[in-house]
Amino acid sequence: MKRTVFAERLGMPRWRAFWAALALSLAWSVAALAAAPVPPPPTAQATRIVAVVNGDVITNADVTNRTRLFALSTGLPLTPDVLDRLRQQITRQLIDERLRMQEVLRRKIVIQDKMIAESIHDIETRNGMQPGALRQKLATDGVSQLTLIDQIRTQLGWTRVLREQLGDKVTITDAEVADQQRLLAQQVGKPEYRLGEIFIPVDDPANSADAQRFAETVITELRAGAAFPVVAAQFSQNQTALQGGELGWVQPNQLDPEVARLASQMPVGAISNPVKVPGGFSIVTLQAKREIGREVGTAVSLRQLFLPFVSALNPQAPTELQKQALEKARGISASVHSCEQMEQVAKANNQTRPVDPGEVRLETVNPPAFRQVLATLPFDRASQPLVANDGIAVLIVCSREEKNLAQATPQEVRAQLLNERVELLSRQMLANLRRHAAIEMRTGGA
Repeated sequence: MKRTVFAERLGMPRWRAFWAALALSLAWSVAALAAAPVPPPPTAQATRIVAVVNGDVITNADVTNRTRLFALSTGLPLTPDVLDRLRQQITRQLIDERLRMQEVLRRKIVIQDKMIAESIHDIETRNGMQPGALRQKLATDGVSQLTLIDQIRTQLGWTRVLREQLGDKVTITDAEVADQQRLLAQQVGKPEYRLGEIFIPVDDPANSADAQRFAETVITELRAGAAFPVVAAQFSQNQTALQGGELGWVQPNQLDPEVARLASQMPVGAISNPVKVPGGFSIVTLQAKREIGREVGTAVSLRQLFLPFVSALNPQAPTELQKQALEKARGISASVHSCEQMEQVAKANNQTRPVDPGEVRLETVNPPAFRQVLATLPFDRASQPLVANDGIAVLIVCSREEKNLAQATPQEVRAQLLNERVELLSRQMLANLRRHAAIEMRTGGA
C-alpha cells in the first residue's frame, strides 16, 4: 500500500499510544482459548536447523512452536496439510523477526523481563485469566512459552528501534498538519474506506508462489471464522499489526490502485483474495465506507471506573471478594452524580485503566445493550454495575453531541502522518537488513 494509518489512542501521547497498541494487540494470543482445540502436541522429533540468519539458528522446533501458536491464536483446528502449507511462510516470518532482534541487540536496546511480564499479565487480565494461567494453557497445547516471549520481546524492541531512528521526525509540525487538512478539505464528498490489512512480504520473487499460497491459507481461516485482528496481529508484517491490522479511514489515492478498486466494490465485512502490491501480498477487509467530510453521528464523552477481579468470575459461584466488589460498585453507582465525582472516585481506587477513554461514537458501540445505556443514561446519574468475567465497571455520561464525525481533528491528522512515517521506516529498515544479511536456508530442515 502507498500509505497506512496507525490510529492514535485519544488522549495519549503519540509514542505511549504506539506502546499501548502493542499491549492491546497481544491479547490475540488467548482470544480463542475456548474455541475449537488445536492439534495434539507432536511427538518428539530430532532438532534440525531450517535456517541460519547471520549465524543465528532457526530450528524445526521454532517453526513448529510458531505454527502451533497460530493454531492456538485463531482457535481453529489445523490439519497436517494446512500446517505444512504454513511452515515455509512461518520460517520466513521468523527470519524477519530474527533480523529485527539482531538490530535491537546491535543498538544495545534492552527489553527488560519486567516489560515482557507486564505484557503477559495484561493478556491474562484482559482475558479474565489468573496469573500463570497463560503459561499453563500454552504448555497444555504443546507450545513453548518462549515462543510468545520471543515474539513480545521482538515487537517491543523493534518499536524502540523505530523510535530511535525517527528521532526529531517523530514531531509533526503544525504546518504539516495544516497542509494535510487543506488536502482533505479538497476531497469532501469523495469516497473514503475504513480497512483492515494483513501484509505478507515477498523478499525474493522466487518466493512469490509460497507467499500467495500462505495468503490463501490465511484467507481460508478468516472466512471460516477467525477474527481478522487476531490473525493480523499474529502474521501481518506491517506495524499496523500492533493494532490488529487496522488502517483507519483512508482515501482511494492513499491506496494501491488494485486495493482501491476492490474497496470500491467490496461489501462491508468481506475478505479479499490475495492482492499483489509492491513488496508482497495484501489481504484486506472492508469495515465501513463513507463520504469524506460527511458523516453525522453521536459523539459520547464519559468517565468510567473499573474494579478488577483477582480471578475469573464464575456467575454460579462468585467468590467473597467478588461479592464485596459488587457491593462497592453499587455504592459508587448510587453516590456518583457527575463526571468530576467519578474522576475523584477513580483516583481514590488507583485505576489502571483510563478513566476517560476518549470520545466514543455511539453508533459503533457493541453490544447493543451497552449502546442503549450510553444513549439513555441521564448526565447526573451513574450506571448500574456492569459485570464482566474480569471485573466490574461503573460509568457516567458527560455529554452526547450530534456532530460531523468525518472531519479529522488536528490530533488525528498528526497521528496519521506519524503512522505513515513509522510504517515507511519499518519497511525500509527491514528491507535493508535483508539485503545485508547472510541467510542460509537448509533444504528439508522444516
